[in-house]
Amino acid sequence: MVKLRLKRYGRKGQVSYRIVATAALSRRDGRALEEVGFYNPRLSDPAQQTRLNVPAIVKWLKQGAQPTPTVRSILTKAQIFDQLHA
Repeated sequence: MVKLRLKRYGRKGQVSYRIVATAALSRRDGRALEEVGFYNPRLSDPAQQTRLNVPAIVKWLKQGAQPTPTVRSILTKAQIFDQLHA
C-alpha cells in the first residue's frame, strides 16, 4: 500500500517537511516513490507554509494512496479532495 506522509528534514530546531508518496512499510525518512509537496510549520504566513504539486497528489489519491492524518489535514485546507471528486 502507498501512503502520503511527511518526511522530515532540516537541522535540529529548524525542521521542515516534504510530503511524499512512499510504501507503507518504509521508514519515515527512507526512499520515497515521489515528492509531491512541501510543508514548513515555522513560517508565520499560512499561505506560504505549503507548496503542493496538485496533479501528482490527485494522481496518487486516485491510485489508492492513503494520506496520514496530518497530511489529510493539509490537503483538506488546500481543498485537494474537492478536486478529486470533481
